[in-house]
Amino acid sequence: MNALAKLNTDVTPDGPDYDTVRRVIELITLDYRDQPSLETLASELGQSPTQLQKTFTRWAGLSPKAFLQAVTLDHAKRLLRQEDLPLLETSIEVGLSGPSRLHDLFVTHEAMSPGEWKARGEGLLIRYGFHASLFGTALVMATERGLAGLAFSDGDEQACLNDMTSRWPNATFVEDREATAPYAERVFREDKWRCDQPLRVVLIGTDFQVRVWESLLKIPMGKAVTYSDIANDIGQPTASRAVGAAVGRNPISFVVPCHRALGKNGALTGYHWGLTRKRAMLGWEAGKA
Repeated sequence: MNALAKLNTDVTPDGPDYDTVRRVIELITLDYRDQPSLETLASELGQSPTQLQKTFTRWAGLSPKAFLQAVTLDHAKRLLRQEDLPLLETSIEVGLSGPSRLHDLFVTHEAMSPGEWKARGEGLLIRYGFHASLFGTALVMATERGLAGLAFSDGDEQACLNDMTSRWPNATFVEDREATAPYAERVFREDKWRCDQPLRVVLIGTDFQVRVWESLLKIPMGKAVTYSDIANDIGQPTASRAVGAAVGRNPISFVVPCHRALGKNGALTGYHWGLTRKRAMLGWEAGKA
């Protein structure tokens, strides 16, 4: 069999690679409570762990372990939210040894603990209003303690509101443009920027997220840092990926300058409110610095 024929065999539903990936997915989906190791999966399929790892990762885009974690996390979310199980019972039900391992799973993939994920803003009253800004229509959100959210709408205010309220679905939201107008003025009018009268900001997030957002606040106007820089700043140098997720979940755009965070080698990477807006913010700040 020539190389081309062999390649075509591998990518068809009848090829060995396809069968390997299919069987691994089936085994993990059915037996995730047993938390099967790579060695266990490889033995079941009659392959070496190294070969199985390479084959599955090449075709599925993630390792067997990462797929197992994703399946476990999905079931844990369902048990916590839909069935309201306690953390210990949820941990046991999904095959983990205890709440500490469930905690690690959530922190790694959601940048928050399972308890924090489950609460999701319960007990908060958040007022909101839409206001004109330097970078388009801005959604401003505030609690009684200060500014809690700032987002941008590109013509669809309801979609923007839905995106922000979904971050704290158990909170109570009240439209109150009069209450949020002073915050919009403080944010977007330079003559209102006063060092002796700092803007009151309320960072609503997990401990990890808040540490990332506080690191963002240290970046001077006109400057930029990488996710790795932020990870080092918060004392978790190997957490660049989780840092990127936390940056993307920053609820107070512009004020907490997530637009000053760049990817590896200074790449702009994504921005929740659009790369065009990110470029505009960086350009505007460069002219002011």
